[in-house]
Amino acid sequence: MRIPKVYTVCFCLITCIVLIQVACKKSDKTYSNPDDEWRSGGMQTVYDQNSSAFTHVFPVIPEHLERVHEIGDLQFEATFVSAPSPKNPGLGPIFNNVSCTSCHINDGRGKVPGVGELSVLMLFRVSIPGQNEFGGPNPVPGFGDQLQHRAGVNVVKEADVNIKYTEKTFQFDDGSAYQLRFPDYAVTSTYTAFPADAMLSPRVAAPVFGLGLLDAVSDADILSGADENDTNGDGISGKPNYVWNYVTRQTTLGRFGWKANQPSILQQVAAAYNGDIGITTTVFPQENSWGQPQYDKAADDPELSDSLLYSVEFYIKTLAVPARRNADDAVVKQGKQLFLNAGCANCHVPDLRTAVNVAFPAVSNQLIHPYTDLLLHDMGDDLADHRPDFKASGNEWRTTPLWGIGLTQKVNGHNNFLHDGRARSLLEAVMWHGGEALAARNKVKAMSSAERNALIKFLESL
Repeated sequence: MRIPKVYTVCFCLITCIVLIQVACKKSDKTYSNPDDEWRSGGMQTVYDQNSSAFTHVFPVIPEHLERVHEIGDLQFEATFVSAPSPKNPGLGPIFNNVSCTSCHINDGRGKVPGVGELSVLMLFRVSIPGQNEFGGPNPVPGFGDQLQHRAGVNVVKEADVNIKYTEKTFQFDDGSAYQLRFPDYAVTSTYTAFPADAMLSPRVAAPVFGLGLLDAVSDADILSGADENDTNGDGISGKPNYVWNYVTRQTTLGRFGWKANQPSILQQVAAAYNGDIGITTTVFPQENSWGQPQYDKAADDPELSDSLLYSVEFYIKTLAVPARRNADDAVVKQGKQLFLNAGCANCHVPDLRTAVNVAFPAVSNQLIHPYTDLLLHDMGDDLADHRPDFKASGNEWRTTPLWGIGLTQKVNGHNNFLHDGRARSLLEAVMWHGGEALAARNKVKAMSSAERNALIKFLESL
């Protein structure tokens, strides 16, 4: 039933007043109440445990902005086709997928391909030794910085990547066995010679909900957790990545992407359109096939209007976060204490607070629980891709937010974790940790079976 207009206006006015009051309130990092732990996204938390859990707009947002979110939602789902076309033209000519939602299904996590499947939910970054003009990865001649494994009619794809796994068995301290699968990647079917010194980095699609709240955390708060030289001697040396911002034309703090190599949601969206779908924008106006025989030389760039680009940015910026489940369960509480005792929270920081933002009250001054510090950490040789990305070394990865991770199976139908999906469970993901996380991993390794189960039950509650 549609609410009468007079009541809609009143509700919007009340909502705006509440938002402004929250936005203008001085930030108090120590403030909390017993309900906060359930509300992972502060007031932008939704109570949905089903397959749609990652797809909701902020529950507290003015009605006119909800309409912008809806426009972005439609564009996020739009399927592109090769030009010319009256609707959604510009695909390719080389690409990885045909829409945003084809990789980020239900706004969630991609999976690695099974036997006989194409890697449509993951991609492969490539580069050669050295840096580009902005200090980032050095593109591979003839291939750029990302392999496109699909192509339009009468166009040749760049390459395929074959994935093979070798499974190895290890033991917990109590004698119980666990298995880890070690991936091996081989670039095949290249349209031209692929350099022997090229570096390859696999990436699965990451969830996109909650990014607007992470975007609202101040640079100062992120940097306050950095300890690049481990001056406090705790073995943890969170490091910021500084990357080239194509919008502001300067080097700024990176916070998005597996290596914190994107400074903003807008640039991340524009880069995905360009690299994944072959769609040009004003941020990246050059085709990903430029300089190759596949380049179409069509005078149709940019192919996506600013209004649609910004609507997708706003859609992602206003995706809500699902609430915790079973936070008051005794075993979950035990698991949380084990998580803290193991030192996991040194990187997976439970609590952050967004900055005061009068211009966008919906994200202003919110206590959130993403379980990340948005910094880079050395994760050891086993997880290394050996490919630098701005300030990130080949061993370093940004701390992955854990909120919503327990809903992965329900939303996306799998439990593939880590940057390349090699882990087939949360426990496997934990046991892959090395480098700065080695001490924490070893504490988990020393736990009893009941304690490990409690730890996983806690993670599944996030």
